[in-house]
Amino acid sequence: MGKVVVVTSGKGGVGKTTSAAALGAALAQRKEKTVVVDFDVGLRNLDLVMGAERRVVYDLVNVIQGDAKLPQALIRDKRLDTLYLLPASQTRDKDNLTAQGVAQVIGALKRNFDWVICDSPAGIERGATLAMRHADIAVVVTNPEVSSVRDSDRIIGLIDAKTVKAERGESIDKHLLLTRYDPNRAERGDMLKVEDVLEILSIPLLGIVPESMDVLRASNLGTPVTLADSQSAPAQAYLQAARRLAGEDVPISVPGEKRSLLGKLFGWRAA
Repeated sequence: MGKVVVVTSGKGGVGKTTSAAALGAALAQRKEKTVVVDFDVGLRNLDLVMGAERRVVYDLVNVIQGDAKLPQALIRDKRLDTLYLLPASQTRDKDNLTAQGVAQVIGALKRNFDWVICDSPAGIERGATLAMRHADIAVVVTNPEVSSVRDSDRIIGLIDAKTVKAERGESIDKHLLLTRYDPNRAERGDMLKVEDVLEILSIPLLGIVPESMDVLRASNLGTPVTLADSQSAPAQAYLQAARRLAGEDVPISVPGEKRSLLGKLFGWRAA
Protein backbone atom coordinates (compact mmCIF):
# COMPACT_ATOMS: atom_id res chain seq x y z
CA MET A 1 0.00 0.00 0.00
CA GLY A 2 1.24 3.45 -0.86
CA LYS A 3 1.69 6.37 1.50
CA VAL A 4 -0.70 9.33 1.39
CA VAL A 5 0.91 12.76 1.81
CA VAL A 6 -1.15 15.92 2.15
CA VAL A 7 0.62 19.14 1.16
CA THR A 8 -1.25 21.84 3.04
CA SER A 9 -1.10 25.40 4.33
CA GLY A 10 -3.29 27.80 6.22
CA LYS A 11 -2.55 30.71 3.91
CA GLY A 12 -2.76 30.95 0.15
CA GLY A 13 0.17 31.92 -2.04
CA VAL A 14 2.88 30.16 -0.02
CA GLY A 15 3.93 27.79 -2.82
CA LYS A 16 1.82 24.79 -1.86
CA THR A 17 0.87 23.70 -5.38
CA THR A 18 4.42 24.31 -6.58
CA SER A 19 5.66 22.17 -3.68
CA ALA A 20 3.18 19.36 -4.33
CA ALA A 21 4.27 19.18 -7.99
CA ALA A 22 7.98 19.42 -7.13
CA LEU A 23 7.83 16.76 -4.40
CA GLY A 24 5.73 14.49 -6.61
CA ALA A 25 8.19 14.80 -9.49
CA ALA A 26 11.16 14.29 -7.16
CA LEU A 27 9.67 11.07 -5.80
CA ALA A 28 8.87 9.89 -9.33
CA GLN A 29 12.47 10.61 -10.32
CA ARG A 30 13.42 7.99 -7.71
CA LYS A 31 11.49 5.47 -9.85
CA GLU A 32 8.68 5.37 -7.30
CA LYS A 33 5.20 5.41 -8.82
CA THR A 34 3.64 8.70 -7.76
CA VAL A 35 0.30 10.43 -8.31
CA VAL A 36 -0.43 14.05 -7.44
CA VAL A 37 -4.10 14.78 -6.69
CA ASP A 38 -5.55 18.29 -7.00
CA PHE A 39 -8.18 18.92 -4.30
CA ASP A 40 -8.61 22.61 -5.14
CA VAL A 41 -11.99 22.12 -6.81
CA GLY A 42 -13.19 25.24 -8.63
CA LEU A 43 -9.74 26.75 -9.16
CA ARG A 44 -7.49 23.92 -10.45
CA ASN A 45 -3.91 25.08 -10.83
CA LEU A 46 -1.92 21.87 -10.44
CA ASP A 47 -2.47 20.89 -14.08
CA LEU A 48 -0.92 24.23 -15.14
CA VAL A 49 2.16 23.76 -12.96
CA MET A 50 2.60 20.24 -14.36
CA GLY A 51 2.01 21.28 -17.97
CA ALA A 52 -1.06 19.07 -18.43
CA GLU A 53 -3.85 21.65 -18.74
CA ARG A 54 -4.67 20.68 -22.34
CA ARG A 55 -4.83 16.97 -21.51
CA VAL A 56 -7.58 17.15 -18.87
CA VAL A 57 -10.69 15.24 -19.95
CA TYR A 58 -12.06 13.86 -16.68
CA ASP A 59 -11.33 14.99 -13.14
CA LEU A 60 -11.61 14.06 -9.46
CA VAL A 61 -15.28 15.07 -9.24
CA ASN A 62 -16.14 13.02 -12.34
CA VAL A 63 -14.63 9.95 -10.69
CA ILE A 64 -16.37 10.55 -7.35
CA GLN A 65 -19.76 11.05 -9.03
CA GLY A 66 -19.33 7.98 -11.23
CA ASP A 67 -19.12 9.85 -14.53
CA ALA A 68 -15.68 8.38 -15.24
CA LYS A 69 -13.50 5.57 -14.00
CA LEU A 70 -10.28 6.42 -12.18
CA PRO A 71 -7.93 5.23 -14.99
CA GLN A 72 -9.77 7.53 -17.41
CA ALA A 73 -9.07 10.59 -15.26
CA LEU A 74 -5.42 9.86 -14.51
CA ILE A 75 -2.93 11.72 -16.72
CA ARG A 76 0.55 10.25 -17.10
CA ASP A 77 3.35 12.77 -17.30
CA LYS A 78 5.13 12.88 -20.67
CA ARG A 79 8.55 13.34 -19.04
CA LEU A 80 8.36 10.68 -16.31
CA ASP A 81 6.44 7.45 -16.77
CA THR A 82 6.24 7.06 -12.97
CA LEU A 83 4.43 10.40 -12.44
CA TYR A 84 0.65 10.85 -12.76
CA LEU A 85 -1.87 13.65 -12.17
CA LEU A 86 -5.49 13.45 -11.03
CA PRO A 87 -6.82 16.95 -11.80
CA ALA A 88 -9.54 18.90 -10.00
CA SER A 89 -12.70 20.18 -11.61
CA GLN A 90 -12.72 23.79 -12.72
CA THR A 91 -16.52 24.06 -13.10
CA ARG A 92 -17.76 22.47 -9.85
CA ASP A 93 -17.37 23.51 -6.22
CA LYS A 94 -16.05 21.73 -3.14
CA ASP A 95 -19.55 20.58 -2.14
CA ASN A 96 -19.28 18.05 -4.96
CA LEU A 97 -16.62 16.21 -2.96
CA THR A 98 -18.09 13.56 -0.67
CA ALA A 99 -16.35 11.87 2.23
CA GLN A 100 -17.23 8.42 0.89
CA GLY A 101 -16.15 9.27 -2.64
CA VAL A 102 -12.80 10.68 -1.50
CA ALA A 103 -12.19 7.60 0.66
CA GLN A 104 -12.83 5.28 -2.30
CA VAL A 105 -10.55 7.23 -4.64
CA ILE A 106 -7.71 7.47 -2.12
CA GLY A 107 -8.06 3.76 -1.30
CA ALA A 108 -7.79 2.84 -4.99
CA LEU A 109 -4.78 5.10 -5.48
CA LYS A 110 -2.99 3.62 -2.45
CA ARG A 111 -3.32 0.18 -3.98
CA ASN A 112 -1.74 1.29 -7.26
CA PHE A 113 0.87 3.89 -6.31
CA ASP A 114 3.83 4.15 -3.97
CA TRP A 115 3.01 7.79 -3.18
CA VAL A 116 -0.29 9.69 -3.26
CA ILE A 117 0.41 13.43 -2.96
CA CYS A 118 -2.72 15.43 -2.13
CA ASP A 119 -2.51 19.12 -3.04
CA SER A 120 -4.88 20.72 -0.55
CA PRO A 121 -6.62 24.06 -1.02
CA ALA A 122 -5.49 26.66 1.48
CA GLY A 123 -7.55 27.30 4.58
CA ILE A 124 -9.75 25.20 6.81
CA GLU A 125 -12.91 24.60 4.77
CA ARG A 126 -14.32 21.35 3.37
CA GLY A 127 -11.84 20.82 0.55
CA ALA A 128 -8.89 21.14 2.91
CA THR A 129 -10.30 18.77 5.54
CA LEU A 130 -11.13 16.15 2.89
CA ALA A 131 -7.65 16.46 1.37
CA MET A 132 -6.01 15.72 4.73
CA ARG A 133 -8.58 13.14 5.88
CA HIS A 134 -6.69 9.99 4.81
CA ALA A 135 -3.14 11.29 5.08
CA ASP A 136 -0.32 9.26 6.59
CA ILE A 137 2.03 12.26 6.40
CA ALA A 138 1.36 16.00 6.37
CA VAL A 139 3.71 18.52 4.78
CA VAL A 140 2.85 21.98 6.11
CA VAL A 141 4.09 24.64 3.67
CA THR A 142 4.91 27.96 5.33
CA ASN A 143 6.51 31.26 4.39
CA PRO A 144 8.75 32.93 7.01
CA GLU A 145 6.17 35.58 7.88
CA VAL A 146 3.98 35.91 10.96
CA SER A 147 0.58 35.55 9.26
CA SER A 148 1.64 32.43 7.35
CA VAL A 149 3.11 30.80 10.45
CA ARG A 150 0.04 31.60 12.55
CA ASP A 151 -2.27 30.08 9.93
CA SER A 152 -0.04 27.00 9.73
CA ASP A 153 -0.36 26.55 13.47
CA ARG A 154 -4.12 26.37 13.01
CA ILE A 155 -3.72 23.80 10.24
CA ILE A 156 -1.53 21.63 12.48
CA GLY A 157 -4.36 21.59 15.01
CA LEU A 158 -6.80 20.44 12.32
CA ILE A 159 -4.45 17.67 11.22
CA ASP A 160 -4.36 16.41 14.79
CA ALA A 161 -8.17 16.42 14.98
CA LYS A 162 -9.71 15.81 11.55
CA THR A 163 -7.72 12.92 10.05
CA VAL A 164 -8.69 9.26 10.18
CA LYS A 165 -5.48 8.50 12.04
CA ALA A 166 -6.25 11.14 14.67
CA GLU A 167 -9.73 9.75 15.21
CA ARG A 168 -8.17 6.33 15.82
CA GLY A 169 -5.89 7.83 18.42
CA GLU A 170 -2.86 7.48 16.17
CA SER A 171 -0.36 10.24 15.50
CA ILE A 172 0.21 11.56 11.99
CA ASP A 173 3.71 12.52 10.88
CA LYS A 174 3.84 16.28 10.36
CA HIS A 175 6.72 18.09 8.65
CA LEU A 176 7.48 21.71 7.93
CA LEU A 177 8.50 22.87 4.46
CA LEU A 178 9.73 26.47 4.66
CA THR A 179 9.45 28.22 1.30
CA ARG A 180 10.57 31.56 -0.17
CA TYR A 181 13.33 31.91 2.41
CA ASP A 182 15.83 34.74 1.96
CA PRO A 183 18.71 34.69 4.50
CA ASN A 184 19.61 38.35 3.87
CA ARG A 185 16.08 39.54 4.58
CA ALA A 186 15.90 37.27 7.62
CA GLU A 187 19.15 38.75 8.95
CA ARG A 188 17.76 42.28 8.49
CA GLY A 189 14.61 41.29 10.38
CA ASP A 190 12.36 41.62 7.32
CA MET A 191 11.20 38.01 7.74
CA LEU A 192 11.35 35.34 10.42
CA LYS A 193 14.47 33.24 10.80
CA VAL A 194 14.32 29.46 10.52
CA GLU A 195 14.74 29.09 14.28
CA ASP A 196 11.80 31.43 14.91
CA VAL A 197 9.44 29.42 12.70
CA LEU A 198 10.52 26.12 14.23
CA GLU A 199 10.07 27.44 17.74
CA ILE A 200 6.49 28.53 16.99
CA LEU A 201 5.33 25.44 15.08
CA SER A 202 7.41 22.76 16.84
CA ILE A 203 7.27 20.18 14.05
CA PRO A 204 10.22 18.55 12.25
CA LEU A 205 11.77 20.44 9.37
CA LEU A 206 11.55 18.74 5.98
CA GLY A 207 13.37 21.37 3.96
CA ILE A 208 14.08 25.04 3.25
CA VAL A 209 13.32 26.30 -0.25
CA PRO A 210 15.10 29.58 -1.04
CA GLU A 211 13.42 32.51 -2.75
CA SER A 212 14.28 32.16 -6.43
CA MET A 213 13.05 33.23 -9.85
CA ASP A 214 13.69 29.63 -10.94
CA VAL A 215 10.41 28.63 -9.26
CA LEU A 216 8.35 31.20 -11.16
CA ARG A 217 10.14 30.41 -14.40
CA ALA A 218 9.41 26.68 -14.03
CA SER A 219 5.73 27.33 -13.22
CA ASN A 220 5.34 29.51 -16.30
CA LEU A 221 6.87 26.72 -18.39
CA GLY A 222 4.42 24.18 -16.92
CA THR A 223 7.25 22.10 -15.47
CA PRO A 224 7.87 21.08 -11.84
CA VAL A 225 11.00 22.93 -10.73
CA THR A 226 12.81 19.63 -10.04
CA LEU A 227 12.47 18.76 -13.74
CA ALA A 228 13.04 22.24 -15.17
CA ASP A 229 16.58 22.55 -13.80
CA SER A 230 17.64 19.91 -11.30
CA GLN A 231 20.77 21.89 -10.37
CA SER A 232 18.95 25.07 -9.33
CA ALA A 233 18.83 25.89 -5.62
CA PRO A 234 15.06 25.33 -5.19
CA ALA A 235 15.21 22.08 -7.18
CA GLN A 236 17.97 20.78 -4.96
CA ALA A 237 15.96 21.76 -1.88
CA TYR A 238 12.92 19.83 -3.12
CA LEU A 239 14.97 16.82 -4.22
CA GLN A 240 16.57 16.62 -0.78
CA ALA A 241 13.17 17.08 0.90
CA ALA A 242 11.83 14.14 -1.12
CA ARG A 243 14.75 12.01 0.05
CA ARG A 244 13.92 12.87 3.66
CA LEU A 245 10.26 12.11 3.01
CA ALA A 246 11.34 8.68 1.74
CA GLY A 247 13.25 8.06 4.98
CA GLU A 248 16.80 9.06 4.09
CA ASP A 249 18.93 10.89 6.64
CA VAL A 250 19.93 14.06 4.79
CA PRO A 251 21.33 17.11 6.67
CA ILE A 252 19.59 20.45 6.16
CA SER A 253 21.58 23.61 5.51
CA VAL A 254 20.15 27.10 5.80
CA PRO A 255 20.42 28.83 2.37
CA GLY A 256 23.27 31.33 2.44
CA GLU A 257 24.78 29.85 5.60
CA LYS A 258 27.33 27.10 6.10
CA ARG A 259 25.89 25.54 9.23
CA SER A 260 23.82 22.39 9.20
CA LEU A 261 20.59 22.06 11.13
CA LEU A 262 20.77 18.29 11.52
CA GLY A 263 20.05 17.39 15.13
CA LYS A 264 20.47 20.96 16.32
CA LEU A 265 17.12 22.68 16.03
CA PHE A 266 14.14 21.62 18.12
CA GLY A 267 14.61 17.91 17.75
CA TRP A 268 14.77 17.91 13.98
CA ARG A 269 14.83 14.43 12.53
CA ALA A 270 14.73 12.92 9.07
CA ALA A 271 11.23 12.57 7.70
